[in-house]
Amino acid sequence: MASSIYFPQRGNGHAEKARTANGLPLHSSAVREKWQRHHYSSSWLIPISLPIPGVRTRRLRLMLPNVPKLHQTTTTRFGRRRGRLILAAGFLAFVFTIAMMFSLRDRFVPEDRNWPAYQEPPTLVYRREDLQRIWEWEVAAGHYPSGHKIPETIGLTAPPINPALPPRKTSTIPSRFRPPSVSNTIGIGAKRVYLDIQSKPPNVAYPPRPLPGSVADMDVVMEHCDFSQNKYVRDCLEVLRLGGGLDNGARVRRGKMDEWKYIYVEDGELQNSSQTVPQVNPALALKSQGLADPNAGFTKKRNADWEPHVHFPPPPKYIPHHDRPVSCDENPHLFHMFWTGPFTDKPYLALLSFLYTQNVGLHLDTEHDDPTICRPKFWLWINPGPAASVPNPTAVRDMFEQLKSNPWASPFLHPRFKDVIQFKLWNTTEQLDGIPELKDEWRDMRDMLFNSGGVVEKVPQQKESLSSESGDGTNTSQVAGTKTTEDDDKVNRVGSKSPSSYDRLSVILSDMARFVLCHRFGGIYLDADTILLRDWEELWGWKGAFAYRWSRLERYNTAVLKLNRGSALGTFLFRTALKNGLDFHPMTVSRYTKDAALEPLLLRLPDALFDSAWLNTEDYQRERPPQPYFTEFGDFFFTPRDKSAAPHALGFNGFFKGAYSYHFHNFWWQPFDATRNWPDLGPRFINGERIARAQAGANQAQTQTERAEFPEDLVADDKRDLDWSTVLKRTFEAYVRGETPNMYGEWIKW
Repeated sequence: MASSIYFPQRGNGHAEKARTANGLPLHSSAVREKWQRHHYSSSWLIPISLPIPGVRTRRLRLMLPNVPKLHQTTTTRFGRRRGRLILAAGFLAFVFTIAMMFSLRDRFVPEDRNWPAYQEPPTLVYRREDLQRIWEWEVAAGHYPSGHKIPETIGLTAPPINPALPPRKTSTIPSRFRPPSVSNTIGIGAKRVYLDIQSKPPNVAYPPRPLPGSVADMDVVMEHCDFSQNKYVRDCLEVLRLGGGLDNGARVRRGKMDEWKYIYVEDGELQNSSQTVPQVNPALALKSQGLADPNAGFTKKRNADWEPHVHFPPPPKYIPHHDRPVSCDENPHLFHMFWTGPFTDKPYLALLSFLYTQNVGLHLDTEHDDPTICRPKFWLWINPGPAASVPNPTAVRDMFEQLKSNPWASPFLHPRFKDVIQFKLWNTTEQLDGIPELKDEWRDMRDMLFNSGGVVEKVPQQKESLSSESGDGTNTSQVAGTKTTEDDDKVNRVGSKSPSSYDRLSVILSDMARFVLCHRFGGIYLDADTILLRDWEELWGWKGAFAYRWSRLERYNTAVLKLNRGSALGTFLFRTALKNGLDFHPMTVSRYTKDAALEPLLLRLPDALFDSAWLNTEDYQRERPPQPYFTEFGDFFFTPRDKSAAPHALGFNGFFKGAYSYHFHNFWWQPFDATRNWPDLGPRFINGERIARAQAGANQAQTQTERAEFPEDLVADDKRDLDWSTVLKRTFEAYVRGETPNMYGEWIKW
């Protein structure tokens, strides 16, 4: 009885503490209650911090009910048993309320109701009828060599004839089971023969060149490389490497690899298809909620009129490669690149990588070149002044004078390169006037010429340029009214010299320039921070248009852009951009094609092909990264110490082998080779090397005429751990010096 009087079994509702051997509690009820009050937070809500995937520097903060506080309050007020019953009843009531809300929603709210949500404003200015014409034109021209379906929202009533796709056997579907529109194409193309590309013994030191006219099957590439299907960059590069024969005979995989073959050639003539798909009633194809709406499923841009109906000329006739009389007439292999400001080591290395990897025929005598092979050419477009300036009347002459005196540019003016590398002057007015879809209207939108993602960079109005003759006989130009104050520095900026002095206007101009150049001349545009890593023959053979994926996002990155000359897709892009403020930012272009259901016509290739490090730099796929393993783009220029043995040990063959190119994302101000920051191309180009060495401070006491040779280089003076950027630069330069062959074992002939 004593224990029940002095040591009650239930004090204030809290659980009893452990007792000693004599039965006494460790502390009194008052002490336990005080400890309980101090142990739990007195707030009804407690903060919870959760990590945000892909964002290492921030965390998501949530406020949740403080369960210990609720339990303490109820048990203190109602006792331990009643308090717990009340808490349980409250929780059940909360769950029941949520269940009732979902039940009422399912009962009274229609399933097809669209709940209000934030959406980007629509950009569409073309009717469904015109979008159908665009699809039909592109398919007939052979620009859709894919077996993927056409979006049903296009509403085609008859399957287009596809000369770039071989016939396929399909089963006849009863009419009652057919979709309301046609989504397939009827292939009539030549048979595809997939190639087993390997080096043959004993010549296994270098990979073989791709067969002229070979084509990459992008359906197979997407099957092995699509990030949205959880494919790894590392695995994609292995498929690209083995399927392209880049393993140099050192193949350790065993077994049949037919599913990894992605390069084919067309064999035979165009065929007749056995596929018969009856036409669909237009009213059925466009039926929506009872009444036929010709534009159902598409949302027009607000406050914009529909574009007038488009009528395209007949599409070019599709001719298989082996039947083409001249290989480059219809499909010129042109690489375009846009550069502004002084020529530096960045376009220098891009051009060297072009010579090192592409089939330009430098290993052959000029009189023995094969005319049936389409040799790629590199057109480097130079914008000599600020993006908003007007070129001088003598701008072309001035441009070549500057290139001749520039040590990084002058080697490419050598007669040996005249047929494969050409410098061209960029003139914004001339280029926009050369686009039929823009020439009559773009001047009315000059104030929006520098539009990036809907943000317009305002440029002061410029008066007519005034030319004056300078003392040295060259023309200079001054734009009246252009300010030179620090506030207006972005207008006069030429090139990006540091992260704080980024030439934003030139970057915005290049977003538009890539579409202009490809639509006018055809070919592939490359950003200047791109290095080519293999022959692109099979990409030229694929007749469609493409860009690549913006890392984890389902958007375009147009750092690599292929667009056919004068195509219906190009017309759509320019007319749509004109109605949307001439905005060619890749994110905005993604909206253009998505709103119009034209995304398959501008294929979004995986970034593994052109930008293999991007996912790793954003914390994706780090558990199985490719080689090399970059956690940030700066690792290319500053290879981490614990990985610094790889560049020199593995060399060019160990750098994202299988990818077509590498995009190092800016770093315009960082030299590729800080120790030897000059063009090291041997005695043939020694004058440019002298100038660059003097500018780098390596040989300030010498002039161009004082000494013919430089002091002997010592390996002790070189950097101990070579970075990836340094190794690639020196590899390309050794090829031009004639000390090593290119990646396909071909020696340059001078």
